[in-house]
Amino acid sequence: MIYLQLLWSFLQIGLFSIGGGYAAMPLIQAQVVDHYGWLSMNEFIDLITIAEMTPGPIAVNSATFVGIRIAGFSGAVVATLGCIAPSLIIVSLLSYIYTKYRNLSTLQSVLGSLRPAVVALIASAGLSILLEVVFDGQAMVLDSVQWVGLCLFGAAFFILRRFKWNPILVMSLCGAAGLVLGLS
Repeated sequence: MIYLQLLWSFLQIGLFSIGGGYAAMPLIQAQVVDHYGWLSMNEFIDLITIAEMTPGPIAVNSATFVGIRIAGFSGAVVATLGCIAPSLIIVSLLSYIYTKYRNLSTLQSVLGSLRPAVVALIASAGLSILLEVVFDGQAMVLDSVQWVGLCLFGAAFFILRRFKWNPILVMSLCGAAGLVLGLS
């Protein structure tokens, strides 16, 4: 039964995560944290961090991680296949359609109208993770603000936007700074 749940859950994520891995984050959260309760919100944030740092798409890395966590190696295979199967089918069909009809203005309008929805999905995922880091899952009051997390977020955001540093380097530096600041 767990294999069917993993397959169904990640088939949905693979099918409806239009816009890539970042757009999939709210869908992954809805399935693995909210619906099934396979991970807590803190574990989900760790999952996203690890999935971002490892090679490959975030959704596929997340599927593999959750599958291993829930049902071992076979669970990882089932979850990963569930995540990538819709993309394989859809991309094959879309590439055929796009090469045949790429010059139609209607197709360009449809593609243009999907962009704001993708941005909204990414912003939603980023905001929920930011709120979890800043308020550590507590009520959103000034007393519960995690100032180290907020400062690290601000510094990372500034460095990434202004200086265009490598994201893995910035994440590693933030991790080291969090470790040092957490130990003191």
